[in-house]
Parts: sequence; structure tokens; C-alpha cells
Amino acid sequence: MTTTSRAGVPGVPGGSGRGPARPPLTARQEARRRGILRATAELACRGGFDAVQMREVAEQAGVALGTLYRYFPSKIHLLVATLQDQLRQLHETLRKRPPTAADPGARVAQTLLRAFRALQREPQLADAMVRALSFADRSVSSEVDVTSRLTTTIILDAMGAGARPTPEQLSAVRVIAHTWHSVLITWLSGRASTAQVRVDIETVCRLVDLVGDAPPDRARTPGP
Repeated sequence: MTTTSRAGVPGVPGGSGRGPARPPLTARQEARRRGILRATAELACRGGFDAVQMREVAEQAGVALGTLYRYFPSKIHLLVATLQDQLRQLHETLRKRPPTAADPGARVAQTLLRAFRALQREPQLADAMVRALSFADRSVSSEVDVTSRLTTTIILDAMGAGARPTPEQLSAVRVIAHTWHSVLITWLSGRASTAQVRVDIETVCRLVDLVGDAPPDRARTPGP
């Protein structure tokens, strides 16, 4: 396995680096995009996946329907982007208030359980986003890749894996991410209790402690 840096490269789940970089949005375009994502989240919180219809989103966000389609070609693109936005907010919160457990595996478990509690507060939104991720086809592959990279980065940061994680650490991250997605699906469908979700997350996160730390020459260089 080739392992380099985390974002957009081989070695990190979802990090293929395919496709040209998109030009950055202007401040006005970014504000419009964020308004669209807020409208999507509000509709999903009230009525779940079925409540997110493109026309209703456009009306809620105060944009023309054609404008909405220029930003997001479909409802699935829109909900996966909403999931990305939620993950970015979680990542920012974790940077400000990182997990405090001594062991890396316990820190990852703390992180995922914090995310789970946030999803519990808005189960309709959680269901809409997870369903969109499950329904995503090849046309949404770049958006799904971004979601995967964000999830990976959040887990690696909690592990303290450094800028160049080992293949063994990346393998553990993949298993943890797969389990995380699976337990969300079973919980949202009513086939797993909150207690079972907690047990499964804490169990799979013990993999982190089994693979150990990165070798010293691959560890993150301390900042100034």
C-alpha cells in the first residue's frame, strides 16, 4: 500500500485524488451554498429523507431552482454535501475540545460516541444523510470520497496517528469506519439499541491499540 499524506492521495480511504480541482467559490457563492445546506438540514430535521425535495429546498433557501441545480445536481448530492458539512462542524468542535482519554482507542471511541450523540438529537436528519450515502452511485463518487476523507481525518486525529499513518493504522481506520456506518444503519432501522451501538463502537476502537503507534521517523513533526 502506498501511504503519503491524508487528503486526496493513495493510502487514505477515499483519497484517490481523481479529477481536476474546482475553482474556489466567491464569498457570495459560498454564502449561498451555506444557505442551501442550512435549508436542507432544516427540512430533513422536520421530515427526514422524503422531506428533502429540490423545489422545497430552493424555496427554503431563497434561490431559484435552476441555481440550486447548478450547485447540487441531485437530492443525493445535496444530502451528501450536508453530511460533509456536519462532519466539518464536528471536526472543528473536536479541534477546540479534543477527546481526553489516555489511550488512542478510547479517544477514537469518545470521538465517535460524541458524533453519535449529536445524531441522536436529530434522528430524521441522520437518517436522511445516511440513506443518501447508501444510495449514492458513481455520479456522486467525488462527494463520497470527500466524506470518507473527512471521517478518516477525524479518526486519525483522535488516534494521534501523525501526518503519515502506517498501513496497519489505516487498515484499522477502515474497519472502524465500516463498523461506524453499519451501526448507524442498524440503529436508524431500529435493529440496534443505543447501548449496543456504544458496545460495538468501543469494541472496534480497541483495534487502534492493537496496531500501535507510527514508527518515530513517521511521527508528526512538532509544531513551533
